[in-house]
Amino acid sequence: MVALSHKRIGFLGAGAMGEALIHGLVHTRLAAPEKILAFDLRRERLQELEQTYGIRAVAGREELAAGADIIILAIKPQNLETALAGFRVDRGQLVISIIAGITLARLEAYLGATPLVRVVPNTPALVGEGIAALAAGKSASPEDLDRALAIFRSVGKAIVLPEEQLDAVTGLSGSGPAYIYMVIEALADGGVRAGLPRTAAMELAAQTVRGAAGMVLHSGEHPGALKDRVTSPAGTTIAGLAVLEDRGVRGAFIRAVEAAALQAKSLGKER
Repeated sequence: MVALSHKRIGFLGAGAMGEALIHGLVHTRLAAPEKILAFDLRRERLQELEQTYGIRAVAGREELAAGADIIILAIKPQNLETALAGFRVDRGQLVISIIAGITLARLEAYLGATPLVRVVPNTPALVGEGIAALAAGKSASPEDLDRALAIFRSVGKAIVLPEEQLDAVTGLSGSGPAYIYMVIEALADGGVRAGLPRTAAMELAAQTVRGAAGMVLHSGEHPGALKDRVTSPAGTTIAGLAVLEDRGVRGAFIRAVEAAALQAKSLGKER
């Protein structure tokens, strides 16, 4: 595991994803709480994180930049100009951005030639089951990328991809949890319609999705092959699958990922 114990990690923005990463760093002991700094415009939010995790809140962006070796940009894209205008970092500081849709080139325009890593995480990081895709900037070293990977692996899995593929990642795994929540809700509604109590239907639906995902990840088999193993001639599963195919569910998911990816690309365009 990459050693980060001697590094001071600063969070510019302390929303849900920032807290997920703080929790992961502290829970896995990848970083000591006293080595983690955070700044957010909401003072009560910083106090909450101080009390919960023992981290150190700072008074402003300048103090954060001066006190951190690694800076994680966890702000909303619409706040980019306000947050980064005049934000000064040293060339040796690693800056990791989880700002949706904002390219490395745009970040370099604000921050200069400092080492940069752009990341597309997703919200299951809040429960340690996230998946993040990382792309390194031209000034980032292999060691910088390893440090970024270690941070995001503290809350799930992380992979490296070319930056031009990150908008597609946003459309798939970034927005994907919302699609799956809809699937779980619909499955549970189907169970209720078939006669199940709501609480039992929801538990059955959620665990079924979790179990099916586990089968894909751990078996190494193609999802189509796993689907065929559940499907018997003239059985219940093929009857249900026929309805899904007839209603165009497969195509709807494909188009949803594509639409979200295109929206992510539009966020990265300067206005």
